[in-house]
Amino acid sequence: FNANIYGGIGNFTGNVTASYFVGTSTQAQYADLAENYTTDQIYAPGTVVVVGGTAEVTASSEGERAIGVISTAPAFLMNKDADGQAVALKGRVPCRVVGAVAKGDELVSADNGCAKAGNSKVFGVALETSTDTVERVIEIVVL
Repeated sequence: FNANIYGGIGNFTGNVTASYFVGTSTQAQYADLAENYTTDQIYAPGTVVVVGGTAEVTASSEGERAIGVISTAPAFLMNKDADGQAVALKGRVPCRVVGAVAKGDELVSADNGCAKAGNSKVFGVALETSTDTVERVIEIVVL
């Protein structure tokens, strides 16, 4: 949009709809890079997922290689028209965890779609400390 054709005035706001946009993005409202994957059931945001089950992905079990976390609101969504749920593959996202977790701990898959502190098959890092041992949601970064 060239404000110069209007005398160089103003800050223009609103929605733009187009087939293609060529430009530079400098900010995003949300924080993760996600892609749609079919799930064998609808999972709550923050659920850790792995490849498997009756669809492309399913809730994690301990020891499995996690590919990501069900996203709440991705900054960038790949395959947006594909069936399934948005899985955060990279970036900051809420995540279901069990057991004590310290800021900076490496995270691995746990049972029932949760994560826990560990050092084998790491998929994320805790961004906060929580000494609770029951299931809860904390902020992590998916690697």
